[in-house]
Amino acid sequence: MLQISRRVEYALRACIYLASVNQQDVVCFKDIAEKQNVPKDFMAKILRSLVDAQILRSVRGAGGGFALARRPDEITFLDVMVATEGPIALNACSTHGEGCNHAGTCTMESVWQRAELAMLSVFRQTTIDDVISRRWRTPPSATAN
Repeated sequence: MLQISRRVEYALRACIYLASVNQQDVVCFKDIAEKQNVPKDFMAKILRSLVDAQILRSVRGAGGGFALARRPDEITFLDVMVATEGPIALNACSTHGEGCNHAGTCTMESVWQRAELAMLSVFRQTTIDDVISRRWRTPPSATAN
C-alpha cells in the first residue's frame, strides 16, 4: 500500500491546527501534541523540522511556543511534506532512473513519472488555508481497490 507517513500526517495536522488559532498567538508544543493526539517527543521533532524549513516560527521561554511563520495560503502540502520527509518520489523510476536497475529499458518509467507529477501537482496546489476554508476540490468518484 502506498501511504503517506505518520510524520507527514502529524506535521500537516499541526500546521492546520496552528492555522485555526489566532495567528498572533503561540501554542506550546505539548498543547499541539495533546490536541492532535501525537506523542510529545515525536511532535517536538516534527515541529523542529517545520521551524528549520521556515514554515513555523518558535518563541522560547515562558509563554513560548509555535506559530505559523507564513500565512496559511502560502504554505502548501508539498512544503510541509518536503520539510518533514525530504524530496518526494513515487519510486526509483520516477527520479529519472537514479537507483533503478532497469533505467532506460523499463516500459513503465513514463507512467511512474506522470503519476508522480500529478501527485506532486495536487500537493503543490493545496494550501493549509484551502483545508481550513474547505476549498479543496472533491475528486471524481473512483472505485477503490
